[in-house]
Parts: sequence; structure tokens; C-alpha cells
Amino acid sequence: MKGFFSLLITLIITLSAIAQPSSPTSNEASTRDTLIYFPARPASGFNFSYYLFLPKGIRQGEIHYLMVETTNGGVSDSMSFHEENARHIAGKSGVANYTSKKLRIPLLVPVFPRSQTDWTIYTHALDRDAMLSKRNPIERLDLQLLSMIEDAGLHLKKLGHPIHPKFFMSGFSASGTFANRMSLLHPDRIKAIAAGGINSIAILPVSELKGKTLNYPLGIADFQVITGKPVQMDAFRSLPQLLYMGALDENDAAAFTDGYSPEESTLVYELMGKKLIPERWSAMETIYRENNVKAEFRTYPGIGHGTDLKMLNDLADFFSQHSNTP
Repeated sequence: MKGFFSLLITLIITLSAIAQPSSPTSNEASTRDTLIYFPARPASGFNFSYYLFLPKGIRQGEIHYLMVETTNGGVSDSMSFHEENARHIAGKSGVANYTSKKLRIPLLVPVFPRSQTDWTIYTHALDRDAMLSKRNPIERLDLQLLSMIEDAGLHLKKLGHPIHPKFFMSGFSASGTFANRMSLLHPDRIKAIAAGGINSIAILPVSELKGKTLNYPLGIADFQVITGKPVQMDAFRSLPQLLYMGALDENDAAAFTDGYSPEESTLVYELMGKKLIPERWSAMETIYRENNVKAEFRTYPGIGHGTDLKMLNDLADFFSQHSNTP
């Protein structure tokens, strides 16, 4: 991690931000996609940089929901590697970029790194190791993300694009897992959430299952110990959620030691089954339904661990349905 921290410090000192666009005339629609880079600012609560994407056609003066998607790249001790990954997700790819363009709403993507040296800390999925990290730059990435969102709101307001207090969140694979875990960590801050390709199980809103204790990220038994606050179960139950998987998806993070510990994987298999689809997926849906969680589970036939145009359009439609609701 020493090399990683040195690179982080170097990055903070030598960052060169992408030039910010001039504020358009009132109610004028932008004529091009714009990507803006904001450096890390630890004093404001975030140790890493982030990108804001403003799609072509977004209008000044209209209040939007900010879309958020976290990074989902490989392991590297190079911050430039993670920065380029976030830049690509924000400006060109990613499930949230499609929705951002279609709904003409701003998108935030943080530059959260995943270290090659400490590769078992799966920051991109906000695993237990990441949540337990103390006194280092990756401590409480969930809170750092909220600080980025607050900071982005100030910048967007200056640019003539005010945002709602709550935000949308989307993700697929590791970033889908991050989004799903954020839904229980901060349900009061999120307007609606879509998480796909969840590589093992969705976090369960229960403390135990079949007599077995479920700690984070499997369940909520030690939630208050880790976060310092109780679960906001009412807010979680009422949060609109779309959880989706391809029927042929076999990308099971429980089979690897970075996303889950051997003890966690054993519990997953013992309590919910070895087969991700449909056995475990159906068990998740049952548990969410029995606990009155407002989540829709969708399975797409003929699709593995990936997305297609139908999925992307369904995501855009889902968020559009919640764009004008109180």
C-alpha cells in the first residue's frame, strides 16, 4: 500500500482538471456532451477525485436527480489506471451513462481505486474489508461518495443545473453490488436504485437466516457496529429498487476470496444454494418480499453476465418513472 499512497499523494498534488464549461444562457439546452473533472478534497470529505458528465440536451434551470455509478474496473496500484476507468464509465460507457443521456440528467462517477497490492479489499463492491478499513484513504467510501455528491451539487448549481437532495444510483456487477449495499447503508439519501449482475447475493435485510448470524455484507446483524447507526429499515423498505440478472449469469463472487471470505461463502452456499440462477436469486427475492421491501427482481432470458439494449432501456424507463414522483 505504500506505493499506492505515494501515487495518491502525487495525484492530489499534480492533478490537472478538465476545463469547466461556461454557464449556458437560461433554459438553453447544451449542444454537446461535457465531462468535468474534480480533484480530491480531503477537507471536504473525499480522498479521491470524481467526474461529472453533463449530457447533450440538458437544460439550465431545470431541477434534476443526479445519477451516480461507482467504478467497476480491475486491480492496479496506479491511480491513472482507475482515473481512466472512471472517465470511460462517466463519458462513454456504463449502465448509468445510457440513462444519463436518455433522461438528460447529470452523472457522477467517483475515482475509487482497487489496489493490486491489497487486492482482497474489494473496494469496487464495498465489501467487508473495505467497510472495516480505518485511518487510510479508503476508509468509509460510502460516506466519501455522499460528500462527493454534496460537492457536485454545489458545482452543478453554479452551472445552472440544480439537483434534488436525493439521487439515483445504478450499477452492474461489482458496481451493482456497491449500489445494492448503499441502498441499506443510506436509503434515506437515495430516490431510486437499480443494481444488476449482483455477483453472489443482494445484501439481506435480516440479522439471521435459518439460525445463522448474517453480518455485513450478507445481512445486518452487526450493521450498527460497523456504521455507528441503526438500520433505517422503513426507508429501505420504501425505496424503489430494480434488481436484475441475466438468466445465464454464472459470475459468482462467492467462489473467489476477494469478494467474500471463506466463512461468508460457506454461509451463502449453505443457506441459499450453490447455483446463482435461479436457486439463490429466487431465495433473495423471497426474503425481500417477506420483509416487505419495495424491490422488483427481473431475470432476462438468454443473457449471461452482461447487458443488452433492452436492459438499458428498461433501466432508463425505471428511473424515468421516478423522476417526477415526490
